[in-house]
Amino acid sequence: MDKILLAHGAGGKLTHELIRTIFRAKFSNPALNQLNDSAILKAGNARIAFTTDSFVVNPIIFPGGDIGKLAVCGTVNDLAMAGAQPLAISVAAIIEEGLPINILKTITASIAKAAAEAGVIIATGDTKVVEKGKADKLFLTTTGIGIVAKGIKVSGANAKPGDAVLINGNIAEHGMAVMSARNDFKLKSEIKSDCAPLNGLTKALLSKVPSTHVLRDPTRGGVATTLNEIAEQSNVGIIINQAYIPLKPMVQAACALLGIDPLYVANEGKVLAIVPKSQSSKAISAMKTNCYGKDSSVIGEVVKAPKGVWLRTAMGGLRPLAMLTGDQLPRIC
Repeated sequence: MDKILLAHGAGGKLTHELIRTIFRAKFSNPALNQLNDSAILKAGNARIAFTTDSFVVNPIIFPGGDIGKLAVCGTVNDLAMAGAQPLAISVAAIIEEGLPINILKTITASIAKAAAEAGVIIATGDTKVVEKGKADKLFLTTTGIGIVAKGIKVSGANAKPGDAVLINGNIAEHGMAVMSARNDFKLKSEIKSDCAPLNGLTKALLSKVPSTHVLRDPTRGGVATTLNEIAEQSNVGIIINQAYIPLKPMVQAACALLGIDPLYVANEGKVLAIVPKSQSSKAISAMKTNCYGKDSSVIGEVVKAPKGVWLRTAMGGLRPLAMLTGDQLPRIC
């Protein structure tokens, strides 16, 4: 393959291949090679979580959010998935000539509101304007830093056989909300993005269960792809139960109509937590104390074998859930 495809940005198999063969091959170092949502850097006795992300969602305003809220929550959540409490973020904007000022004001107000809810400041930023037709309205890049408390060590490489797999609520809402907003398929639904800052939820969980092994937000590629990343990093198998997957009927119907598997649809307000089985009840109770965790539940378990990710069907059989190979929903974040 000698050209970049949209699927290279979908968070699935081609994205991982691109990272491995192009970026990691040239940039390899211990911090980068952890391949977690945030790198962990040492500064004296402190551990600093550091992350960056770009947002090219289309449309830039969608049910339940917009590109500004998405950018703040996406960066805050990547820090939270490292077990960190976010301190500050930067926001860089590439603006297409002709974007209405009132739209930009709406987006910046949304950024400020999301940052306030997450308890972070916008510490710095940058602005560039390009000619009409050289971008698509507005692209945002955000970078964040946070502090990891002593004793907290979460990583995609820490899942262990016997662990429980938890999630904090219904899946696939963000991707389907963005899809319905595009009007490509004339979907008429009330599906809203689940876009939300999760650092309060992860703080509540880690305060009660500091032995939490893994935290990951299943964004691009959805739950199935994220679990595949964890299974590969930890060299384990993960089995999730179809009957336990939380999914709103209207989201399930929209996915069925379009022939899309909700397990591969992006989320922007969900966390997959992997904890020792003995701590799962305590973890669920802690997560439910947060407004974004009231629907938390156990959806599966980590096993020694078979390796990879599997779905236990209603009939009791196991169906493999491979990493996303194409691009079901381009430009959803």
